[in-house]
Amino acid sequence: MDVCSNNYGPRQFPEKFIPLMIAQAMSGQPLPIYGDGQNARDWIHVEDHCRALDLILHRGREGEVYNIGGECELRNIEVAYRILDVLGKPRTLIQFVADRPGHDRRYALDCSKLKTALGWKRCRNFTEGLASTIQWYQDNGPWLESVYSQTCRDYCDRHYLRRELLLAGIKSV
Repeated sequence: MDVCSNNYGPRQFPEKFIPLMIAQAMSGQPLPIYGDGQNARDWIHVEDHCRALDLILHRGREGEVYNIGGECELRNIEVAYRILDVLGKPRTLIQFVADRPGHDRRYALDCSKLKTALGWKRCRNFTEGLASTIQWYQDNGPWLESVYSQTCRDYCDRHYLRRELLLAGIKSV
């Protein structure tokens, strides 16, 4: 069994954070950031996650649990800034929206067992992995458009963009 941190990479459905931010930024639309943007997540590229699963399948001990972490903890606002910077878009596209009730402030995993017991290590650093992910979405506009249908846009609008601003004092960055 495994437990994994947040995945990112090509072909991920745009309701998830990174592809949503990419899709919104590419179209010049607001990037909805929950709360104050300080929620932190540990990120792992999908290829590193798959490599870890393959290693666990072939060398892991039956009944053991292995945490698959990217060892790349970033605040959501930092990820949004990076996406905007790579795409050459203004940070004014960021729009803070009310956070979900009970939303976790931080997700992080200790993957030291996977590293020490099975010798795993991630191959993709976040900067390179994010740049290649953004490039994939840019190169595959028709795919993105086909999955980012009006139904998906309505969902995102309803769950992110139509939320009231978190606090009167928080404005777009």
